[in-house]
Amino acid sequence: MTEKNYLALFAKSFNWAGFFLPKNIYHDCSKLYAFCRILDDLVDEKDNLEIKIKRFNEIKNIYKNNYELDNSNRQLPDKNEHELIVNDMIILADNNNIKRIILDDLIEGIGSDLKQKVYFRSVKDLLVYSYRVAGTVGLMMAKILNVNDTRSLKGAIDLGVAMQLTNIARDVIEDQKMNRQYIKPDFENIIATLKLADMFYKSSFSSLKKIPFKYRFAIIVARRVYRQIGKKIIKKRNMESYEKSGKIYVNNFEKIYQTFFSILDLMKLFLIDIESHQRMTEHEIISEEVNLDERI
Repeated sequence: MTEKNYLALFAKSFNWAGFFLPKNIYHDCSKLYAFCRILDDLVDEKDNLEIKIKRFNEIKNIYKNNYELDNSNRQLPDKNEHELIVNDMIILADNNNIKRIILDDLIEGIGSDLKQKVYFRSVKDLLVYSYRVAGTVGLMMAKILNVNDTRSLKGAIDLGVAMQLTNIARDVIEDQKMNRQYIKPDFENIIATLKLADMFYKSSFSSLKKIPFKYRFAIIVARRVYRQIGKKIIKKRNMESYEKSGKIYVNNFEKIYQTFFSILDLMKLFLIDIESHQRMTEHEIISEEVNLDERI
């Protein structure tokens, strides 16, 4: 079976940043993204809810049944694509000391979209969801990049949450079509969500200093390129313009531009000290549902 590169196929911004990673680390990141992608795609399919829940539970059962197996028993040639992806993720977690509870959080977060209607009533709902579906990915990425400093792991959560909030602000119309309302569908709330995202982007910055140097630039690029999506949304100025724009993304010229400024960010990191964590209040809110200390 030919292995798909899910990063190259579906995650253009992350794939751009991945160019600056060593090949083995890029390959591991692609495995992580593939695992996230198969879960996301299953939840977003247009089949009826019962079928989607059944298929999602099948993936969960593969995950649960194979987690305790010895590595040598996992990758068998007759397994289907989904099982191979799940097994690759389990091996990746084993090899990088990624706690199972973090993977459990990710699966629970993505699975929470399997409802007739998703409707968030509070900022707490938004923050907990953003941690589960993306803060977890930030933590796992940090482990793949050999980051173990507590402050930096908190920064990894912050960067994941920032990116998810950016996604939510970008996809309001698309989410409405799937009967999902993470934020109220008006431009004022979109801007408020992006301002919250920006607070998390800022909180993540100085913690990047603890990423090993050979990996650091790639994460700086990913952070800057993804943050640019929010800045482009803000320039739409009103809901009518936002709706007419369709899905907002960063084109290749803009990626090159942001990559140039990422060099300045890299230099800036050499000149600053790591700041104390700025998003303690939000982490405390998340910890009312999910004990972040256990994950870090």
